[in-house]
Amino acid sequence: MTKFSDDLWHGIDGLLTKILDLPFNRDLASGTLDADRFRFYVMQDSLYLNSYSRALSVASAKSPTTEAMLFFAQSAQVALEVERALHAGFLHQFGVSDADLAAAQKSPACAGYSNFLLATAATGSYEELVAAILPCFWIYWHVGQEIAKISAPDNPYQAWVDTYNAPAFADAVKEAIAITDATAAAASPAERQRMVTAFNLCSVYEWMFWDSAYRQEQWPVTV
Repeated sequence: MTKFSDDLWHGIDGLLTKILDLPFNRDLASGTLDADRFRFYVMQDSLYLNSYSRALSVASAKSPTTEAMLFFAQSAQVALEVERALHAGFLHQFGVSDADLAAAQKSPACAGYSNFLLATAATGSYEELVAAILPCFWIYWHVGQEIAKISAPDNPYQAWVDTYNAPAFADAVKEAIAITDATAAAASPAERQRMVTAFNLCSVYEWMFWDSAYRQEQWPVTV
């Protein structure tokens, strides 16, 4: 019998291929990604991680086990630490000042993804939230692994690749998957279907996030 997570992953096979084939990720692997596009991405990622850490904190508070509570609390801390590291690393490297980041607005894709996670944290079930959180772990690990195989020599973005191909990140992903499987095993069929829906939507948001960074997506109108 396959695990719940296996079914989730196989269900997005086609989307995973599309994610790896995005111009952003192809150029990232070859080291030819335009610096302005990466700068846009890192700024949006910093804004997203602030919201993601809040969703992880709520998951910790809702967790039925001490192990899951600790995992999500530690993951929330790591997300904030990564955000700080972006300030000291890539943001500084690509000329983003604190004032630039303070004035930055979430792109439509970033806002949609962030708001869905926060809305699920506030009004959804623990089961839905666990499933919604998982794609950011799992898909980034997958992309990091795949790009590491073909990353160009002296790739200026190698530090990014190494972050998501690191053994420590792999361990965190595996724990998130295990928690998702345990959560699904105790859930009703209807709740498991809601988990699938949340996982699939957030997987689509992952595609949208990279695509929007390549296009440096802006709001179509402003007030």
